[in-house]
Order: sequence, then C-alpha cells, then structure tokens
Amino acid sequence: MRTVGEIKTTIEAGLGKTPCDLKLINVNLVNVYSGEVYPTNIYIKGKRIVSIDPDAELQAVQEIDCQGRYALPGLIDGHIHIETTLLSPEAVGEVIVPKGTTTVCIDPMEIANVAGIEGMKAILASIKHLPFRTFIEIPSRVPTAPGLETTGGVLGVEEVKKVLEWSDSISLGELDPSKILFVREEYLEKVASTLQQRKIVNGHAIGRLGQELNVYASAGISDDHECVNYEELLARIRLGMTVMVREGSSERNVERLIKGVVENGLSTENLIFCTDDKHASDIMSEGHINYNINKAIALGLDPIKAIQMATINAAKHFRVEDEIGSITPGRKADILIVDDLKNITPIIVIFEGTVVAENGRLVTKRIKTHYPAKLKNTISFARPITADSFVVRSENKDFTKVNVISIYPDQIINEWIHHVLPVEEGIVKNDVENDILKLAVVERYGKTSNIGIGFVKGFTLKDGALASSVSHDHHNIVCVGTNDEDMAVAVNALKEMQGGFVTVQKGKVTGKIQLPIGGLMSEKSAEEVIRENEAVNQAARELGCSLPAPFMTLSFISLPTVPQLGLTDLGLIDVLNHKIIDLEVKS
Repeated sequence: MRTVGEIKTTIEAGLGKTPCDLKLINVNLVNVYSGEVYPTNIYIKGKRIVSIDPDAELQAVQEIDCQGRYALPGLIDGHIHIETTLLSPEAVGEVIVPKGTTTVCIDPMEIANVAGIEGMKAILASIKHLPFRTFIEIPSRVPTAPGLETTGGVLGVEEVKKVLEWSDSISLGELDPSKILFVREEYLEKVASTLQQRKIVNGHAIGRLGQELNVYASAGISDDHECVNYEELLARIRLGMTVMVREGSSERNVERLIKGVVENGLSTENLIFCTDDKHASDIMSEGHINYNINKAIALGLDPIKAIQMATINAAKHFRVEDEIGSITPGRKADILIVDDLKNITPIIVIFEGTVVAENGRLVTKRIKTHYPAKLKNTISFARPITADSFVVRSENKDFTKVNVISIYPDQIINEWIHHVLPVEEGIVKNDVENDILKLAVVERYGKTSNIGIGFVKGFTLKDGALASSVSHDHHNIVCVGTNDEDMAVAVNALKEMQGGFVTVQKGKVTGKIQLPIGGLMSEKSAEEVIRENEAVNQAARELGCSLPAPFMTLSFISLPTVPQLGLTDLGLIDVLNHKIIDLEVKS
C-alpha cells in the first residue's frame, strides 16, 4: 500500500524537484490499456513509475538505453503452487524471474496440508526479500476431502479468517464444486468471509457444466483454471467467470483453449494465464508465463492480447491493477525489455525499479532461509511397511474385475475403466503386459496405518516401482509398481530421505531426489534440483515409463477432486459422487 511519503516522492520527481532514479530511453512502450505500441521514455523513482510522457524532460541518476526494444509489464502467474516446482521460494526466483514473471499468486495448500498454518508461515517468511512479488491465495481445502483422506494439517474457518487479515492475502484459494453443491456450511463461511473483505474466490470446477456450474458460480466463485476444452471455457465466460489458461508440466491446456478462442473470435478480456503445477526443469527449458504467451501467439492470438492476458487482465481480476499489471504512472516499476513481441524472451527484467535479471540470469544475490527442523521431519509410519502391506486379496477364484484409473497424457483428469486381473491363491496380481499396475497411497503422518490400494493404467512400467511424497493434496506417499517388494523398498526409502521422488528396481534404489522441506521442496539451488529431477525422470524411463513428467502425473492420481477416480490412504474415490468405492467390481 502506498504511503503519504511515497506519493509525495513520486510527485516531486514528476515535477522535476528531485531527480528520478532510473530512465529508460529509446524504448517502445507496450501500453496494455490502449493496446498501442509507441516510442517514449520511462521514468522511475524508487519502486514506482513516475512518467511515460514522451515529451517529459526529467533528470535521472541512471539511464538505460533500450536500443529500440520493447517494454512490457512484468508477467503475472494467476495461480501457482510453488511447492510443485520442487524449489524453495528463494530458488524459485532463479527460474521464473529471468523468464519475466514478477508476480505470482500462490496457493500454499500443499505445505498447509502437511504442516498447517505454521508450515505456511515458515515457507512465506522470506517472500518480502525476494526479487518477485507474492500474493497469497488462502488455502480453502485443508483437507481437500474431509473424511476421504488423512492430512498433517487442518485450516478451518477461524484459521482462514486469520490469514485473510495478512497484508499479502489476495483471495480464497481454489474451491472445488463438491463444497458448494453439497451445501457445506464450513466452506460457505470461508467464502462469505472472503467476499465481505472484497476479495475474490478462486475456483476448481473441472468437468462441471450446465446448472451445476451455474449454482457453483452463484456462490461467488470468480474463476477456474481447470478448463481442458473450449466448451468448458466458453461456459465459464458466459457466467461472468474468469478463465485461467493453464500450462503446467502435466496439465497442457493452452493449445486446445487458445485454438478455440482464436477460431471463434472470443474476447480475451476475461482470460488470464497460470501454470498451477510446473517443475523447475520445465520452466528452465520452456519458460514460465512467457511460454504461455509465446505458445498462444504461435497459435494465432494477437501478441498484444496475449500480453494483456498475462498482465493487466490478471491484475484487474485480482483487483490490484492500481499497483501492478501496466507501465503507467504510480504503478510498481515491474518492466521487461524484450527484442520481439512475438517471442517474449526478456533481455532485462526490472522489479520494483531495480534490475534483477539480465540475459536469462538472475543478477541479485540469492537469499537462503533456514527452515525449522520440524518442517524437515514430516514422514513417519504407524506400522512397518513391507511387501505384505500391498497385497490385495480376493474371494474370487482365478479372476476378478477391478476398477482402474486410466490416465491421460498431458492432463490430470483420468478415465474410469474396468479390467480383469488374475487371482492366484486368493491374491490379486498385476497385469504388467497390459499396463495394469498396482497403485498405493501410504499415510505418512503417523496418525493411522492406512494404505489405500488401487490399479492404474498409463505408466507403462516393465519393472520396478516409482514413489513420491508429493501427492495432491494430502501429500501422503504415493507409489506405483510392478511388484510389491520394490514398492516397499521405494516407500521406505522416502521415509529415510524424509521426502522426495525415488525409483527402485530389483530391490535397489536406482534414482532419487530428496525434498526435505515438508517432503515437498528441496533446499538446493534451482540448477541442482533440475539436474537431480532430470536424472530421476531418466531412471523412470529406464523402467519403461513413457510419460513426459512421470512424478507429476503420479502426484495427481491421489487427488480426490479431479474426475473420474482418485486414490487416497482411505481407498478408491468416486470423485464426482465424493465417496469411497470398492476396488473390485461387484457382479
């Protein structure tokens, strides 16, 4: 928020009574309000823009000659879980800032599900010192599915009200339709508390259309980042909702959605961009929000409209356009200097008036935060885990029909299918030849001894097992394997590591990445984490896995709010009906 002193300083610099700190000369300004591009100078004092008048003749301590390049506002990610980058907030800046992202709207529901409000405080402790801005989308679902999963932390109505008072809180985080359609009082109280403070409520309405979507929107839900086709996008726009066009590691939605927008000439006024869940290695190789922009432009969207989606549209949606989202007087000086408007690759990134990245690299000093020991010791089992822990028994002879989660590449939604599996001496077996593998979710907070067992199609493993302590949103341990012995080794390896990803073959760990902060994030630099993540992904490929982001896909299988099936420590979940179902199909 602006102080009297800050306003006075900006005015005096604009009147020429004091020199500006920085002047960008010989620059073409992308004005996201008018949609124009024109030559001018940009004057900055402190953290704010003083003037963009081409005829102004103000003094400045420093000048940067932009050599005819373009200046556009810093990019905004409308919805991101920092935890799924696998990086600490400090290391996140190393990958997103050089790509031009200067503001992220984070939903810290992952760490909240692990360690509650104290976990959130620990993660957010360093945000004021980072070279990017962080707004908080207050987790609305901790746990995501009460009664259907076990979590480490809980955020009830009173906890949400407390976080709403934090100066950096901007919205109530993604709320799935079951909380509205089943008229759950606790969540309606959270929504009402948010709306009373004139903040918005984020949505998570995958697969919902028609009257259900109307009811959902009527509760005050402002947006949705779960659209996977143009029909869903248009339905939300018609109801006055904003659509966040997402491109993550396993949720690739830009192509289908933007193609529909371009082909149908739909207005982009209520469209913004987000990444949701994207590994650091993918950000480094592809880009962050600039990747969404560039891909949209390549699909035929006008470059100015694509830039507006990533800047002013997002700022307006979150009601912070008076502070960010444009290069206009009084706003924060978040500016990118780029060579080409059809390929947003920043040459210079300025955050709040300071150059923070140049030529693809961060130029500010990395800040290191020391996280509490409790947050790095979050995995314990109520009973020992052995191969017998994963045995599935059946009363059927020879064969049994089971419910199976069939995954889609590049999406987090899945298909509910049936498959007949062999039964030997009362024990249900995998069908590796047909890619039907055992899936398990192991409760990792030491509260129960729950292990949910299911079957999954799509990982194409020929041998061994994969396991992860990142599993949305409860973050119990999720494991897929061709045999029970390797699954047990993998799960126990994660306990020893206190979190991460692991691959196992023939009883030996063949690949791993350690994520000790809540079992979700590394303490290492971005480059180290990217190198380790690439190595463990390669280890998964050597076991036969053909998925582009195997551990990201694995992490979403246990989500009980994404259709059609989910698996938690309590068992197999029918997502749309919000209930536990049997593994075997009853005849």
